[in-house]
Amino acid sequence: MRLVVYNIRYATGTGPSFHLPVPGAGYLRSSRQVLDRITVFLKDLDPDIVGLIEVDTGSIRTGMLNQARFIADHLGHYSSYQCKYGEDSLNQLVPIVRKQGNAFLAAPRVHGERFHYFDAGIKRLIIELELEDLAVFLVHLSLKFRHRHYQLRHLHQLIKRQNKPVIVAGDFNTFWGDHEIYLFMEAAGLRSANVEGRPSYPSRWPRKELDFVLYGEGIEPLGFDVPSILLSDHLPLVFDFEVARQAAPKRGSAASARA
Repeated sequence: MRLVVYNIRYATGTGPSFHLPVPGAGYLRSSRQVLDRITVFLKDLDPDIVGLIEVDTGSIRTGMLNQARFIADHLGHYSSYQCKYGEDSLNQLVPIVRKQGNAFLAAPRVHGERFHYFDAGIKRLIIELELEDLAVFLVHLSLKFRHRHYQLRHLHQLIKRQNKPVIVAGDFNTFWGDHEIYLFMEAAGLRSANVEGRPSYPSRWPRKELDFVLYGEGIEPLGFDVPSILLSDHLPLVFDFEVARQAAPKRGSAASARA
């Protein structure tokens, strides 16, 4: 199977013009051209699962276009998305912001999702995609160090409840790289697919390892890549893997698909 994880920054693009006329102004200007290029890039990769971070689900910024559905339709995938802020967050009342979310796109043979929420931080959404033989968690962790560690504790508890092999992926905002999540990985029995620690941010001159694909026992890695494509401020991660036969779950699954 192939998993792609990509923080697309709402298809607002990258480069110096993003910060004109004032810093961060680009967040208000989604580009259909950038979205089209992201879609073509993803389609060429032929992924089974795509985890999208910072996707606009239909605000005035995109002309009410749901980016998750748009990409999924062109890939022939299903889409599952949700606002990344807590259900009771005041951000749910703010135009544009309330449409900022994360999404899983999955091939027709892959389905079965749950939404969880962290107790701390502003970005609280956890999407759990359950397949017949494994579960994949998609996260976008807090910018605050203290909140990130509360969130990692919560995530550890969710992982321990899962009886299937696990993959945890997304934008961890770990400004100290994997050193910051070492104890979490040890406690949860996870390894990083990025064994060389290749940075993914910022895309033009990558220096920081903010994005991760972590996998547990029963997942056999086949390949990993960080393609150099300048369509966002982050670079995408591509992880090829298979589930070991002996790792098949003992109990039934909520999903009817086969990995």
